[in-house]
Amino acid sequence: MQPIKLVDVYRGENLESSHFGHVAVVNSEGELLYSVGDPHRVTYARSSVKPLQAIPIVETGAADQYEMTDQELSLCCASHSGESQHTDRVLSMLKRVGVEVSSLQCGTHIPHAHDTYKNLISSGKDLTPLYNNCSGKHAGMLITAIHHHETLEDYYLPTHPVQQRIIQVISEVTDYPMEKIKTGVDGCGVPVHALPLERLAYGFARMAHPHSLGSKRAEAVKRITAAMIKHPEMVGGTGRFCTQLMRTAKGRLLGKAGAEAVYLIGDKETGMGIAIKIEDGNGRAVYPAVLETLRQLGMMSQDQLHHLQHHYRPALKNARNEHVGELIPSFTLQKCKSTIVNKK
Repeated sequence: MQPIKLVDVYRGENLESSHFGHVAVVNSEGELLYSVGDPHRVTYARSSVKPLQAIPIVETGAADQYEMTDQELSLCCASHSGESQHTDRVLSMLKRVGVEVSSLQCGTHIPHAHDTYKNLISSGKDLTPLYNNCSGKHAGMLITAIHHHETLEDYYLPTHPVQQRIIQVISEVTDYPMEKIKTGVDGCGVPVHALPLERLAYGFARMAHPHSLGSKRAEAVKRITAAMIKHPEMVGGTGRFCTQLMRTAKGRLLGKAGAEAVYLIGDKETGMGIAIKIEDGNGRAVYPAVLETLRQLGMMSQDQLHHLQHHYRPALKNARNEHVGELIPSFTLQKCKSTIVNKK
């Protein structure tokens, strides 16, 4: 199936551009309930599956051994802004297990928080992997490797036990055969996993309602999702969408963005999972699509949408900071005539 128009871009009163994409809505039984475009599109999940990648940190006992806090568990699921609230906690985790920042294999990039970058420049400090938005995830991977007495210098490679545990967890939680999961290299150097959108949605449905995962895994999932919802500022940062979405939803929703305009949501009230992909990878369109999906499913009130209006209908501004247009969602979820239950 072809992608469907999800978001229109208006300059003044005239339509200038459109972003096409796909939506899949699945319940915790694995049934496809609603869709737009192709719900089976095989999609690199990118950072949106970080909550699943964090499961082994808890399941292996590493989180307990090193007395990880809820803030730190939330940070392991983050694409953080590089603010001090993030980097200080990553440093704390690394020091607790006796490794240096140089052990992080995530590479470097300019932090999302502009003030942080300005302070680094003015103070003459180096830009290190600590400020990478994935440093929390990588710290969690290192901690798990240390817990198992595994090698540290190659923890990011697909053959390492850390990454093998992760792909097994992703396979089991999404109920998708491991041999069918396509892999590539993510922006931070670790494996990135591609699955059908409806399987990614199912994974987040089970994160929201983990009753079918077995008692041990269900407890690990509950601990991770509770940490993210309790401390959404760790998942993103000041002004970031993931942070504001979970804070506005007041404990109902679990949300995580991924690069190239991917977004996954779990609804703790209904047990539904949602996966969204903007076909051209342009991140400006994904948040309006997310909020419109939530509106149509009745998962957000008008007051909540109003609070997130700057993400729901973001303004298009010129170099003079003048409001010259806006992005507007333009799709309708289609109820599936026959539900699809995945069977291996």
